[in-house]
Amino acid sequence: MADTPSGRPSGRPVMLIGELINNSFARARRAWAARDITGFQRLAKLQQDLGAEYLTVNLDGTQNLMVRPNEMIDFIPDLIPALQEVTSLPLAFDNPWVDYHQRCLEVYDALRGGPPIVNSVAASRERLEEMFQLIAQYDTRVIVMASEKFVDGASAQCFSPQDVHRTTREFVEMLHEKSGRENKHIIVDPGLAPVSADTYGLVNMGVDAMRMIRADSELAGVHISVGLTNFSFGVPKHIREGLENAYITIGVESGLDCVLGNPEKQLGLLDESDRYLQIVRQALQEGRPADGESQEEAGFRQSARIMDLYR
Repeated sequence: MADTPSGRPSGRPVMLIGELINNSFARARRAWAARDITGFQRLAKLQQDLGAEYLTVNLDGTQNLMVRPNEMIDFIPDLIPALQEVTSLPLAFDNPWVDYHQRCLEVYDALRGGPPIVNSVAASRERLEEMFQLIAQYDTRVIVMASEKFVDGASAQCFSPQDVHRTTREFVEMLHEKSGRENKHIIVDPGLAPVSADTYGLVNMGVDAMRMIRADSELAGVHISVGLTNFSFGVPKHIREGLENAYITIGVESGLDCVLGNPEKQLGLLDESDRYLQIVRQALQEGRPADGESQEEAGFRQSARIMDLYR
């Protein structure tokens, strides 16, 4: 984003939204359980020092942790000002619930941090019109989940790059008209699946969709982002960083310019001779079905190729 402060380490080719204030991570869970403001501040300062350009704030529950909506709402007025005491980075508020964004935006100081990000609008969101109003009222940036499409007044998963591209165009038009956003204020997430379990071809779908978005003059200036750790989910820890860097390398070639990721990792482009990049390229190619072959068959072949990195 043109007005985003940058402490980006040399070699990182994408804008980084630091993801560590999220109950999926143990340090954030501990801070949440204790309502430990200092613990959250440490996570904010750590990510700033490592060159993050935004900090996500996700207080939602996980599969193993129940968080009630009122608990989040009650804690936000204590947490957001405390984070802004230790960092001047803009914050990205990550939740599907409109009331969460409303409360965050009410207490966030944009004069100190700059425009925040509403993460995210999507076809499945309830009270979508209210989200558009908040985005306009508070002059925010916005992440669009383009991996979900509108279908007969409801929503559905996208399974083709054409669907992702079409959904992107629809949301960009709505954000222009309803929220007064320009393309440069919009971040599109085409979706990213775990590469080792991607039997639906979603990784290739996202890569192909990025190319379509970049080729569309009406979408010039939009940013493209993914939740990077999704790509390496479920694989041994020692290969996750290599896998994520292989995806960044392929993604940047296709138009990626932003990721939601872990600043503690050394994220950057890989040389073409790198084993991770070679295997991921081969896996994604093998994940494209041949004539007469199902996507599931190709997906299992993709997964098998990724397992070469386990050895």
